[in-house]
Amino acid sequence: MERFFAERPNEGETIRITGDDAKHLAKVLRIAVGAPVELCDGCDNVCLGEIIAVSNDEVLAKAGDWQPSGTEPAHFINLLQCLPKAGKMETITQKCVELGVCAIQPVLSERCVALPTRDFEKKRLRYARVAREAAKQSKRGIVPAVLPLCHLKELCFADFDTVLLAYEEERETTLRETLRQGVGKRIALIIGPEGGFAPDEAARLVAKGAVPVSLGPRILRTETAGPAMLAQVLYEVSP
Repeated sequence: MERFFAERPNEGETIRITGDDAKHLAKVLRIAVGAPVELCDGCDNVCLGEIIAVSNDEVLAKAGDWQPSGTEPAHFINLLQCLPKAGKMETITQKCVELGVCAIQPVLSERCVALPTRDFEKKRLRYARVAREAAKQSKRGIVPAVLPLCHLKELCFADFDTVLLAYEEERETTLRETLRQGVGKRIALIIGPEGGFAPDEAARLVAKGAVPVSLGPRILRTETAGPAMLAQVLYEVSP
């Protein structure tokens, strides 16, 4: 059964599903009155609802008992991803949402091959739609946010307990060793662009509190590094 995100109503009110989800339910799934539907409020709660009205623009459902989704990781992990070449950000977003990322922060750094244009907000909204679809497909309890673009110099780590920097020049400290020493509940993962980080950029990140780690002896593409690092972190820290 497919999962649909909808705002949780007040006690006794019906759930309204609108936009593309309503069209998908009505035209693609041809859902009928009385059919069950799995609903998520985007705050890690789900319920089994019952369809009570269907149109092409709006589907109404009666909510059942809400309960925790049971699909969210115990740790809150944000991916701070330097801008990759065109098309790769969608793949990174999709796969990291499926794996369990909490939010994705696009970052502009010195060696980014793809430079943002004035219409980057349009791209961000597209990435947000990719995140929403991936969250539905993978039955997430939240829709991970795709945050506005920021420059590497503007990054602030105040909201994180642990910040890990995937750095190809790190030769001694591995990701596994660092994780097994213990990490906090709120973790940031920093991934560089195709050209990697300039030495002074890496030094500034370390000065702010980031821990440089190696992901192994091979150099990973930027679109591989984020999902690979996220998967390793979740494997090590999951109960």
